[in-house]
Amino acid sequence: MTEIGLHLLPAPRRITYKDGLYSLPAEGWIVLDGPAPQQLTFSAKRIQRSIHQSHGLSWQSGAGQPILGAALVLQIFPMLSLPNQGYTLKITPAGILIRANTAAGVFYGVCTLAQILVQNTGVEIPCLEIEDGPDLPVRGVLLDISRDKVPQLNTLFDLIDRLASWKINQFQLYTEHTFAYRNHPDVWRSASPISGEEILALDAYCQERFIELVPNQASFGHMNRWLIHPRYQHLAESMGELDFPWGKVQGPFSLCPEMPESFSLVQGLYDELLPHFTSRMVNINCDETFDVGQGKSKSACQERTPGQVYLDFVLKLYSDLKRRGYTMQFWVDIVLHHPELIPQIPRDAIGLLWGYDAGLPYLEESRHLAENGLSFYVCPGTSSWNSLAGRTDNALNNLQEAAQAGIQTGASGYLNTDWGDNGHWQMLPISYLGFAAGAAYSWCLEANLEAEISHLTSLFAFDDPSGRMGRMAYDLGNLYQVPGFEVPNSSVLFWALRLPLAQIRSYSQITAEDYQRTLQALDQAASQGEQDTMTRPDAALIRREFALTVRMLRHACFRSQLAWEDDPSNATRLRSHLADDLQEIIAEYRALWLERNRSGGLTDSLRPLQNLLTEYQA
Repeated sequence: MTEIGLHLLPAPRRITYKDGLYSLPAEGWIVLDGPAPQQLTFSAKRIQRSIHQSHGLSWQSGAGQPILGAALVLQIFPMLSLPNQGYTLKITPAGILIRANTAAGVFYGVCTLAQILVQNTGVEIPCLEIEDGPDLPVRGVLLDISRDKVPQLNTLFDLIDRLASWKINQFQLYTEHTFAYRNHPDVWRSASPISGEEILALDAYCQERFIELVPNQASFGHMNRWLIHPRYQHLAESMGELDFPWGKVQGPFSLCPEMPESFSLVQGLYDELLPHFTSRMVNINCDETFDVGQGKSKSACQERTPGQVYLDFVLKLYSDLKRRGYTMQFWVDIVLHHPELIPQIPRDAIGLLWGYDAGLPYLEESRHLAENGLSFYVCPGTSSWNSLAGRTDNALNNLQEAAQAGIQTGASGYLNTDWGDNGHWQMLPISYLGFAAGAAYSWCLEANLEAEISHLTSLFAFDDPSGRMGRMAYDLGNLYQVPGFEVPNSSVLFWALRLPLAQIRSYSQITAEDYQRTLQALDQAASQGEQDTMTRPDAALIRREFALTVRMLRHACFRSQLAWEDDPSNATRLRSHLADDLQEIIAEYRALWLERNRSGGLTDSLRPLQNLLTEYQA
């Protein structure tokens, strides 16, 4: 918070408050000044809409040299000594001036001005000077659309508007089987995929907001949704049980890298996918291929090592994309397991260094990549998945640590990930806090390190100046710590809704008393959101989404108590109550899913809850 009460997301690098106020005129004039003023038209529309919403004023815009009495000048001045994407914003008693050496910089200045305006409902705004610019040139968000939940196009448009206003400039949709490939309809038929036409519209929408929409397609591992179909089964590394670092996994999982047809399949996917994007980068993923060497490529791995077999396939994909004129992004978890391979990685590829729990060796691994001359992004996450309500403290620490490591070691980008593991049970607004924090830390870590994330989320994600929605999201997200048993990359309450009753006792040492204490904390957290002042058009929907989240967490607590109940009559009563409650939860879950998302994937996402209902009714 500043000395005069301004909150900004992200907080600018330098802000100086001056004496005096500027009175917003009823009929203001916005001047677009620069070599190509057409590049500033969207920024002008953005601030026109903002000032009309916040103050009811209708300002006009036009191109030309700054004129006497202009309310706002948006100026591209290529000779300015500013960092790339940087800007200056000056509010004086005579008017407002935003200057940058790029159109993107002007847009970011406009986003900051819009946040100032929304916090000053009177016609007078404080005089100040801001000089701003990012720590990291790329500040991205990756949204998982392959673990059952594929958002409607309007949902994506709304999210992109929010992210752009927080100076996010890259967006990816993690895709396994949810693009409507014309040559592979069997794979996506029941998934309600995104079409090429929709990607074209999304790409144009992103471009206006200075966001690069990067194509993303699983190209090696995580190909289960393809390999389960008879047409592709012969391409699987293995169809049997697989040994992964976290236990046994039922195949198929990865393409067999030694089969020429595997490479041909991926080439065909790129042929269809890439023309829909303006970006010349592609995220091919290629992570967690721990099954390589456990099936058809076993003999090749014995001859060349599993790491070399892995990298040989990735390099074939790299060469294909290089021939097309694209830069390859890929996750670096496998090559970090085989550091002797790093010298073979082309220096124009971008490694994606991921990790989602606080306390991971981000700095050490970032240094390792930097010392080997690799270009890389640091890739933390929102911690929303496998949790229902998020994991606030873990998310903030993870997001901060990644930003710090990336800045210190010269990372070329920051990609904040939001996954949907195990059915994508978290509602979209649960991720807002993590999105907001990632935007703040990746823009200027020093200025945002002590940011009051809950209030910023309330103001700029929920449009709630009271701060209540942000506080509730923050406190619900910390409920994962209350039972006293923390699970990596997930929460114990989430697993209480996934495990059979007979396994809950053995899963952790949490007692019925611990869950009773958790219920009390849940009630306290939920009460923070009472009497919010949200002005978003979907405010009523957000309230329902949080209410269902609270109800599912409450159900998890009572279910865990049932697992510890030794009195048969009490157990019978509780089981009946839980069955009735779960039926209502399922009905509301289905209704809320369809408000923001497509129907494909809903049946799969609901299946574990349906299994619980069967268990209660048995």
